[in-house]
Amino acid sequence: MNSATANSRSRERRLLLYSALYQCIGLLVLYLGGTSGKLSLGIWAVAITIGTVLSFMLLSLFWQIKNYKADMYLLPITSILTATGLIFLLRIEPYFALRQFAWLLVAAAVLALVTTALRNYHVLSDYRYIFALLGTVALLLPIFFGIEQGGARSWLNFSLFQVQTSEFVKILLVLFLASYLAENNRLLTAGSTSFLGMPVPSIREIGPLVAMWMVALVLLVFQKDLGTALIYFCTFLCMVYAATARIFYIINGLIVFLCGGFISYHIFDHVRERVDIWIDPWLYFETVGYQVVQSLFAIGSGGIIGAGLGAGKPGLIPAVHTDFIFAAVVEEMGLVGGIGIIILFLIFVYRGLKIAIQAKDQFSALMAVGLTSLMGLQVFIIIAGVIKLLPLTGVTLPYMSYGGSSLVVNFLLLGLLLNVSHKAGTENEK
Repeated sequence: MNSATANSRSRERRLLLYSALYQCIGLLVLYLGGTSGKLSLGIWAVAITIGTVLSFMLLSLFWQIKNYKADMYLLPITSILTATGLIFLLRIEPYFALRQFAWLLVAAAVLALVTTALRNYHVLSDYRYIFALLGTVALLLPIFFGIEQGGARSWLNFSLFQVQTSEFVKILLVLFLASYLAENNRLLTAGSTSFLGMPVPSIREIGPLVAMWMVALVLLVFQKDLGTALIYFCTFLCMVYAATARIFYIINGLIVFLCGGFISYHIFDHVRERVDIWIDPWLYFETVGYQVVQSLFAIGSGGIIGAGLGAGKPGLIPAVHTDFIFAAVVEEMGLVGGIGIIILFLIFVYRGLKIAIQAKDQFSALMAVGLTSLMGLQVFIIIAGVIKLLPLTGVTLPYMSYGGSSLVVNFLLLGLLLNVSHKAGTENEK
């Protein structure tokens, strides 16, 4: 076992201890604050807390045994965010917390598997067209066999659980784009033809890239999953710009976005409804705008330091355990708590981009950029929707919102990002 790895993982566990203390204090505050009537502070609440702490600690120990040289800050950040989500789910509805904890165990197992079996993640670059095919099939299935939730038909219903396939396609999209861009970045940068005097790639060179992107967006529009479609679109632009450093793609992407948004507003009722609510939610307070208005009331009533854990009224916000968990956090932990959560996500994005910079090959760098962009964009889009900076799109807040598909996919994202970090660390020692 490498001493540097042991020291890194040891520091990681010290940070995890702070997260464990934070979660235990949160549980104690819920009990002392009188939430125990609904919480029924018994064996399950304590078991969830202990199980969460052990899951992250065991992951760190496992990585030390396996001489894993990945970033030591991402796991503690994930632990704090996950703990916050579980605390608020316990406070809102213990049933959701119990199910989320079950999904956390699955997600932790996925993370352990990915960081062990997929350390040689470069083999994934050979299967980009298989990923494109799998992603297309995964987006088609809910259209024909799925169920509608929250206005989006993006769920497959099984007897014991439901799966949101578009969550998993996020990872497939990043892998496809990273592989294609790494192989063709010179052609996409220099171009083989010209338009208005500017070098641009030919249809043959950029065709597969645009085709995969367009198919995903069209299928998501049919599912009415606008939030995920926006994440796909922005991730595509981030990765193309990272690969080519050409503002040409960003400008054209923004033009396409504005035109698409204008057309969607006039064609799709659900798009027009979201935009109208964003412009003036008070006009629709008693109908479709109720959720946004209650969220704004909750955030406003939280003030600087919040009403206190267990002292707010998050139950007044529909779907508070999924789309609006950030509003519940700000109501009870105040502006300070909300900014704290945002800072944690910003550190996550910073570490992810640092991993991309340290990567030793283009596929690794682009994959890290794509995964980090996915995380950062999703956080921005949902928080901006909750505070009415953008129209509400209905995506989850990573690691915090209730949702098994989202939690497992975000742990998978974390594992792939850590693998890039591990490879860079291993090669630096050579």
